[in-house]
Amino acid sequence: MSADSIIQATNLEKHYNEGEIKALDGVTASIKRGEVVVVIGPSGSGKSTFLRCLNLLELPTGGQILFEGIDITDKKADINLHRQKMGMVFQHFNLFPHMTILKNMTLAPMKLLKKSQAEAEKQALALLERVGLADRANAYPSQLSGGQKQRIAIVRALCMDPEVMLFDEPTSALDPEMVGEVLEVMKELAREGMTMVVVTHEMGFAREMADRVIFMADGRIVEEGSPQEIFSSPSQPRTRDFLAKVL
Repeated sequence: MSADSIIQATNLEKHYNEGEIKALDGVTASIKRGEVVVVIGPSGSGKSTFLRCLNLLELPTGGQILFEGIDITDKKADINLHRQKMGMVFQHFNLFPHMTILKNMTLAPMKLLKKSQAEAEKQALALLERVGLADRANAYPSQLSGGQKQRIAIVRALCMDPEVMLFDEPTSALDPEMVGEVLEVMKELAREGMTMVVVTHEMGFAREMADRVIFMADGRIVEEGSPQEIFSSPSQPRTRDFLAKVL
């Protein structure tokens, strides 16, 4: 594992149906601190499975994941401790419907990081301010648009002071006019140097913000490189074929 890698996945495998379905088929990738890595590929290529394996929401069938040099696939590792350092934003917002936005944001920091209510609320309100939703602190999720909910989901993850942010198709459930407001928050994070792994169909975001693009198909990494390399001169026919369909 190189000194500046924060995550190193080696030969990751995820099989279903006793090995008949190989969602991941020997994936090796490293994520450097401060890097924005965007994972693209057709549906069913293993992108989301790969992302969910990084914080063990999916348990790999084989392989190893080092997070900050610690093997989190080791049964003895305290996965909850490491998971706190990885913020996760899903396609669907996973907000608690019966709690206000502020309560949604302060629950985990108070419970897991043992922050006081005042401290947790101060941080939450500053983050809400940052994404233009300070006036919605006492609203309930049902009173917000999809784009607002997703911005809340992002800042809720940031309340845990994560070292890495994992995004699993964060805009795919949104109406087209709301996609921009969510991508803007993600771009802002990227500019500030947050380590990010983003599974997305938003090729414009990949082109503009990624340090590195990984193209996956059939549970494998087919190729990876800078946005310029992947989008302008991909070396693999499978990548060229995919990009011809989506660009």
